[in-house]
Amino acid sequence: MEKKGFKVPHTYVILVALVLICAIATWLVPAGAYDRVVNEATGRSVVDPDSFHFVENEGGMHPFDVMKEFVLGMESASDIIFFIFILGGSFTIIQDTGALAGGIYAMVRKFGKQQNLILCLFIFFFSVLGGTIGMAEEVIVFVPLLVMLCNELKLDRMVALAVAMIGARVGFTTGLINPFTVGVAQGLADLPMYSGLKFRLIFYAIILVVTCWYILRYANKIKKDPTKSVLYGIDLEDTADMAQQNDDNQVELTGRRILILFMFVATLAIMVYGVFQYGWYMEEIATVFLILGIVCGFAGGMGPSKIARSFAAGAKDMAFAALVVGIAKAVLLTLQDGGIIDTVVYYASSALSGLPKIVAAWGMYVFQLLLNFLIPSGSGQAAATMPIMAPLADTLGITRQTAVLCFHYGDGFTNLVVPTLGSLMGCIAVSKVPFEKYLKWVMPLCLIWIAIGFVSVTIAVMINYGPF
Repeated sequence: MEKKGFKVPHTYVILVALVLICAIATWLVPAGAYDRVVNEATGRSVVDPDSFHFVENEGGMHPFDVMKEFVLGMESASDIIFFIFILGGSFTIIQDTGALAGGIYAMVRKFGKQQNLILCLFIFFFSVLGGTIGMAEEVIVFVPLLVMLCNELKLDRMVALAVAMIGARVGFTTGLINPFTVGVAQGLADLPMYSGLKFRLIFYAIILVVTCWYILRYANKIKKDPTKSVLYGIDLEDTADMAQQNDDNQVELTGRRILILFMFVATLAIMVYGVFQYGWYMEEIATVFLILGIVCGFAGGMGPSKIARSFAAGAKDMAFAALVVGIAKAVLLTLQDGGIIDTVVYYASSALSGLPKIVAAWGMYVFQLLLNFLIPSGSGQAAATMPIMAPLADTLGITRQTAVLCFHYGDGFTNLVVPTLGSLMGCIAVSKVPFEKYLKWVMPLCLIWIAIGFVSVTIAVMINYGPF
């Protein structure tokens, strides 16, 4: 009898298992808490590093309360969930007009032989957005568009997911002038805002080049031999059918479709401007795309009923993505309600005291890497750890700038694989790439990023990386 190999469980099973593990941990790890105070410089509520104390609890979370966390997770992540529904519905309306297919088809006919250049430009574009406006959840908007582009290039959905999501993570992770990681952390560490940029730029360039090489190597491999795709047998047939359908229908750029493309590009520009200039988030972006979908539907000659049917079909396709985000949120809520996150931070900071400089910096870095599985929010993790790590760095003889570096690398690198991160799971679900397939594909790149991080942190300690 043929032995069956290990099969990675369904995404829902993985997330539910994480919730259960966290619930069990609430029975094993003593509950503790730091007092919270308002940081006058940032206006954020942060921990008082000298206020940790153990608190009494009733022995951990009970089964009913654990199950309730799934409902609370859905409520807590409602902004992302409805953002995904509206995005899916609006994008399907635009897609049904034929404008996107026609535009991408024309682009491929003109620039198809420059595939590597096209992919690198998109990766660079998303990395700049990630490093400046902190693009994370917003990148979900671009994933369906990249899927269509990769379909025409005879590439799989993994490439589309990587170019959009990982591209944005390159800039987000390496800091640059990301307001949600470096900006918040430097404010809490009493450092000049966005100081130390030159050092971060060097490692941004290194990670960008490595990431482009990793994605292009895979793209070129499956272009030569489609059976090498990690999605072969799952995604490739669907990709080929869509590309063939576009060829059969001979999608042309009519006047209406050109107008829709113009409105689509203009809306993306408005979105980026709104995020950067006015601090737009999910609600505003979803509203913009809802308006865009309806207007494009009418511009494409669709009647009200057809627009409604397209929207409903698109939203239906996003149900899996929406549920993934809500279940993932339940992991964090379980840890928070169980009262053990502050205890983990306290024990970790205590263990780092008295270590040699480089070893202590490595310890900070590893701690932030692991803590990111529990607190995937960059600004949330900064508020929980930087008030502790900044003065700890002073006692260890490490610059506060290095402590910030350890934080935003630790927060960012494991964002490639953290199943509790809403933006990651949203992108994966929208791209329709199975999480287990993605995890297997991205893990080597994640380890490369982590190794580069060790080199960067070591150099930072050696050169006494300062605020300028």
